[in-house]
Amino acid sequence: MELFPPMPLAEWRDTKETLHRFAQIVGKIRLAASVRRNHWWNVTFHLTGRGFTTRPMGRPGRDPVFTIDFDFVGHQLVVSTLDGTAISVPLPGQSVASFHHELFAALAALGIRVDLPVPRPYDLPDSARPFAEDTEHAAYDPARANRYWQVLSQVSLVLEEFAAGFSGKVSPVHHFWHSLDIAHTRFSDRHVDQPSGVGPVTREAYSRELVSFGFWFGDDTLGEPAFYSYTAPEPAGLDGEPLVPAAARWVARNGSHLAVLPYADARAASDPRAVVLGFYESAYRAGAGRAGWDTAAFASPGGITDPLLRPAGPYDA
Repeated sequence: MELFPPMPLAEWRDTKETLHRFAQIVGKIRLAASVRRNHWWNVTFHLTGRGFTTRPMGRPGRDPVFTIDFDFVGHQLVVSTLDGTAISVPLPGQSVASFHHELFAALAALGIRVDLPVPRPYDLPDSARPFAEDTEHAAYDPARANRYWQVLSQVSLVLEEFAAGFSGKVSPVHHFWHSLDIAHTRFSDRHVDQPSGVGPVTREAYSRELVSFGFWFGDDTLGEPAFYSYTAPEPAGLDGEPLVPAAARWVARNGSHLAVLPYADARAASDPRAVVLGFYESAYRAGAGRAGWDTAAFASPGGITDPLLRPAGPYDA
């Protein structure tokens, strides 16, 4: 399969908008039914061989332990419990309202009760409309949905390879349902004092100094899929730092700057994987360098922290 197959936003925007809301419904279930983790790492999705998963959730001994999986090969949502019982919900032919109804009916049939404190989209134009009333978003192109998962899976492996080079505190490579991006974050672990008016989502997400790396499928302000990186808090002069390849650039966004490499430019390269890894590394050097990180102390080339084991050879296993 081609690395980074075509994914123009205009060709699947309707499916993307519907899937985004499907993902937010399931993500809010995950938020309500999982144990809180630092930086909200508990609420994200992880990639699987057929789609992505919430991972198991619930309270063992008191509630059914259950998992919700998106299957973009069979094009269904599967809700399963620890005893092996499962109920599937088809993805094609659903509006957001009907998907919401069938999903919560499946949960009830399995003896699972989850209440969503805010049963509406997060940070989307229709955030005032309950999921249960959204009959507008009802597009689902199976081929485009499958391509979405394929691209996520390929980017995930590139991010995993990039993640190997840092030995400090890091996030998993995970899929965020609120913005429909996939990301990996490195932390210096310096505490960040934020203004009192900053909301709880942002306060927890950015409570430590970080450089984040990811990919998202485009939006109304950047109408194409792209690889990205940002540093928070943003150090002075960041947007003057060099990036590679030449197609990468700094983009002003929400009062700060994103390093952006358009997906189309990465695809056009003779070695797209190497180009993306080089882009992430240049963005890391820019952010960490401006923030004064000890990059040599954090280095773990090839995922190896012991210098006596470098360069990596065959493993005795």
